[in-house]
Amino acid sequence: MKFDGLTIGFGMTGSHCTHDEVLPQMKRLVELGADVIPIISHTVATVDSRFGTAEHWKRMIRDLTGKDPLTTIQEVEPFGPNGTLDCLVIAPCTGNTMARLANALTDGPILMAAKAQMRNHRPVVLAVSTNDALGLNSFNLAKLLAAKDIYFVPFGQDNPQKKPKSMVARMELIPETCLAAIEGKQLQPMLVEKWRDLNS
Repeated sequence: MKFDGLTIGFGMTGSHCTHDEVLPQMKRLVELGADVIPIISHTVATVDSRFGTAEHWKRMIRDLTGKDPLTTIQEVEPFGPNGTLDCLVIAPCTGNTMARLANALTDGPILMAAKAQMRNHRPVVLAVSTNDALGLNSFNLAKLLAAKDIYFVPFGQDNPQKKPKSMVARMELIPETCLAAIEGKQLQPMLVEKWRDLNS
């Protein structure tokens, strides 16, 4: 699995509880040869939570990629006309981000990057992490499942007993999903059991 010569946008949104699962995949992409361009939402850039401060996450991203994360619409807007990214992965992709993308709202840098990708018919990979994927957000999930140029990191219920509407992606499959998406393919199986081995 090689990413030599590929530029991957990596958008992180505010599902802070999954950042520790996501950052190792950012590191893997760098180690596999990708030029990773980090992009963070306003929430990641400004909110301190029990999972870590905003500065902590920004510092970790800087250390992994050697780049300051992009934080504004103006910084990512050129991605469209310049065709900058071979693939954009949004990981974690919150229900809030999913709803905005499904309804064509562009009010932050990650959504602008997604719009730029779709303008150029280039892949956007979503690694969902939301407590309401099977609730009110199921309508938006369905729209994105049917949308052109949108691909999903395989995902499933992460805690069906206590949070039956929650779904989270298998973050360790981000690189594989990106390579498949660049080839115009959805990595399969797409619906998996989050808490079990894929081969069980």
